[in-house]
Amino acid sequence: MNRVVHPIEVESYRRMRARLDTSHLPPLTRAVVERVVHSAADLDYASDLVMDESSLEKAHAALHAGAPVVTDVEMVAAGITRRETVCRLRDAVAGPGLTRSAHAIRLAHEQVGPGALWVIGNAPTALEELLALGVSPSLVIGLPVGFVGAVESKAALRESGLPAVSNVSEKGGSAVASAALNALLYHPVSHSEEKS
Repeated sequence: MNRVVHPIEVESYRRMRARLDTSHLPPLTRAVVERVVHSAADLDYASDLVMDESSLEKAHAALHAGAPVVTDVEMVAAGITRRETVCRLRDAVAGPGLTRSAHAIRLAHEQVGPGALWVIGNAPTALEELLALGVSPSLVIGLPVGFVGAVESKAALRESGLPAVSNVSEKGGSAVASAALNALLYHPVSHSEEKS
């Protein structure tokens, strides 16, 4: 089903592209960069985001083949359109040395197993827990926001070698994390992906 794009979004993208040249980027990287920049009205994300096109291609195929999407918080889930998500935060409880967000990631991991797309936009401790669990994801969108632990958790994600979208600074949040996933959802499926 084709997505109907509102005229305001069309004009917003036109204005953004007048200020930011993304034409040199590979297709999925460009889609993620533009949607994240658009969601935050922050051109600095173009140089702050870190991702790899081949990882995005594999994640795009997995997503469109029905791989589960897991979020750390309901705000991220609310921003993801056209797809059901798993968010176990309501079932989670904090304990000694374990935040509620981290416990929610444990519960979700038990539920979905390998191959999921993980979208972390709020809690650095959720991303830290995900890395500690030794997951085998299709992709980790690790864009938690904050001055405590956010930069470090995103650096750890990049060092893990997992397929990922992250950024270098303290910036992030629910809107940009869901935007990165939506970029993959909205990007058309190629004929080769449909056959595989």
